[in-house]
Amino acid sequence: MGIDPDRSHVMCPGVRADHLADRGDPDRPALTHREETINYAALRQRIARAAAGLLRLGTDRGMRVIVYTDKRIDTVVVMLAVAKVSAVLVPVNPHLKQSQLEHVIGDCTPHVVVTVAERFALVRAAAGNRVAHIVTLDDVLGGGAAGADAGMAAGATTVESDPAAIFYTSGSTGAPKGVVVSHRNLIAGAESVAGYLGHRDDDVILSVLPLSFDAGFSQVTTALAAGAHLVLTTYLRPGQVPLLCARHRVTGLTCVPPIWLELASVDWPPEAAAGLRYFASTGGAMPKSTLDGLRRRLPQARPFLMYGLTEAFRSTYLDPAEVDRRPGSIGKAIPNADVRVLRPDGTECGPDEHGELVHRGASVALGYWNSPEATAHRFRPVPPVNPGLRDDIAVWSGDVAYRDEEGFLYFVGRTDEMIKTSGYRVSPTEVEVAALATRLAGEAVAFGVEDSRLGQRIILAVTSPCDTERLMQALREILPHYQVPSSVVVLPELPRSPNGKYDRIGLRRATLDAV
Repeated sequence: MGIDPDRSHVMCPGVRADHLADRGDPDRPALTHREETINYAALRQRIARAAAGLLRLGTDRGMRVIVYTDKRIDTVVVMLAVAKVSAVLVPVNPHLKQSQLEHVIGDCTPHVVVTVAERFALVRAAAGNRVAHIVTLDDVLGGGAAGADAGMAAGATTVESDPAAIFYTSGSTGAPKGVVVSHRNLIAGAESVAGYLGHRDDDVILSVLPLSFDAGFSQVTTALAAGAHLVLTTYLRPGQVPLLCARHRVTGLTCVPPIWLELASVDWPPEAAAGLRYFASTGGAMPKSTLDGLRRRLPQARPFLMYGLTEAFRSTYLDPAEVDRRPGSIGKAIPNADVRVLRPDGTECGPDEHGELVHRGASVALGYWNSPEATAHRFRPVPPVNPGLRDDIAVWSGDVAYRDEEGFLYFVGRTDEMIKTSGYRVSPTEVEVAALATRLAGEAVAFGVEDSRLGQRIILAVTSPCDTERLMQALREILPHYQVPSSVVVLPELPRSPNGKYDRIGLRRATLDAV
């Protein structure tokens, strides 16, 4: 049975995120990693045992627990156990280096860091004397009996608005900020996304995104929300994904556009393509050429194009029935959300008028950890639906968008990535889509650099091989003069963040060194 998206706001059986694990049929498979599969009964037992282990370490309500491990079954178990003891999960990508881990530890001041033996020395060096306990997954799971009462730390009462997790996300400037999400955010977001994706208890969902990435963690919660089966893997090469889909009879797969670009160029066995019920994209615009390639290879799968931000988990999706009729659209608000395009004064933009995308609803995060000024800037009220009642806090995304006459939304670009050149504001997405549409560039990222004459000039970075002269000629034919890049730089590969998105800051440095 699938989740009814129209009832996503009334389906919560409990107030903590770990309650999602209580939904699955005890005998159905819950998690798979490599050769190991556990059912929902075993998952609940392991969560209870890990929660007892955290309590043995003195973990109390509101304490932060960093989980710095690779993706495996016990990683998910410990993450859910953190919620069970009313502590706050801080998932950290295992590829982060010591200096980056030092920043997270210094910012969130954890009580416990959970890692694996091979990373123990690195964690110890990053933590110094600032962390009470550094332990391995095995230490936590061996720390107490499964029957121990780990419902809440120290008998504290948990309410749905309590912090459940902190996701560290990189911005265009400054050190990563921690986005604080509540139990309500996690549960409401899981039910809403699982609802429109039509998750059922017989679904098999392949998890390829990092669990430290909000979209990757969302795959865990949306699978559990429906009692579905989640297969865990770490993305290494595109060819492995179709093979895993065939082996496990995967029905649902979510990736970011750079990964989809690679998956659109590999062969999909008939048994992998036939079983896939949907594929979904988040974390940026998917080029039409990539979407077309995926649809040719996966003709039975329904494409879901989604837009979201860590501060609200997920905001919009485009109904697959509208994909051909509304190219470039990010759709409409997800169930149980109000997404608008607003002017700076908070008034609603008219059709085709550019404004800031603003999200109001149950999945809007609590704010930024240790950053009251940034929180006040990004999380603030919108004009109330019912004047006279309490203002409802929304997240102002910083993204420029517009809506058409029928209310479908279109992403234009981020305000901090927009390129100002020759008096025009240019979205890098427009330049990137045009470059990919020529089929002369395998990957492409555009950005602006300072220019005394133009204000900014547009640089386009592409991967080799690429005939830059032919590409520039093609771009001059399909773009207005002010959107044509001043130069194209060819790199062996485009740097990416640990979440798989293009690392625009690192890319800018690499490109300028090559110019």
